[in-house]
Amino acid sequence: MSGISYYTPEGLKKLREELGQLKDVERLKASRAIAEARDKGDLSENAEYDAAKEAQGMLEMRISKLEEALAGARLIDESQLDLTKALALSKVKIKNQSNGMEMTYTLVADGEADLASGKISVNSPIGKGLLGKSVGEIAEIQVPNGIIKFEILNISR
Repeated sequence: MSGISYYTPEGLKKLREELGQLKDVERLKASRAIAEARDKGDLSENAEYDAAKEAQGMLEMRISKLEEALAGARLIDESQLDLTKALALSKVKIKNQSNGMEMTYTLVADGEADLASGKISVNSPIGKGLLGKSVGEIAEIQVPNGIIKFEILNISR
């Protein structure tokens, strides 16, 4: 996660809470697990120690990624959104030109994406294809099977 990402107040709060949990709780647990494994004897043959050290490395990597995301996080004022174009936090209703199926997605930052609740990342293929489009335009989106054409039916908050 590099560069600037735009978040809702809820998304930014969630990111900060996760980082706090990892730093304040999970780091302590990882340190304890390493200490307990170290107390069990010879480290050269201690699989538990190796596993604890690896888990700690993964935890530190996740903390680093969250800190990087927060450093580039910007809060979006939803009341200032331009509803003439699909932008981050826009709710976009689209129609698949090949099968007539209609879908509504909210374009969000990577960290807030959740397809089950209709939130897709602005960095996903569909998200990238919709950005900057206006109602009535056709978005041609490259997917592994070829190109899908979506008509923009509505843009809202």
